[in-house]
Amino acid sequence: MGEDRKATVGRRAFLRKLAIGTAGAGVTLATPLVESAQADSETNDEKRKARYKETDHVKAFYRVNRYPV
Repeated sequence: MGEDRKATVGRRAFLRKLAIGTAGAGVTLATPLVESAQADSETNDEKRKARYKETDHVKAFYRVNRYPV
């Protein structure tokens, strides 16, 4: 009875505690990440403006991939 016993944790108990701790941390970290939705700040003119520009590298892509002109 004079032996010093080291407190050991079994593999299953360790993994169980690890899973519970990870789940608890995930819940507390995920909650503040939710933000309210915001509306677009573009006006109607900005929404209708032309955004696609056929630049030289786009023309080269079409030419190399044999897209019809």
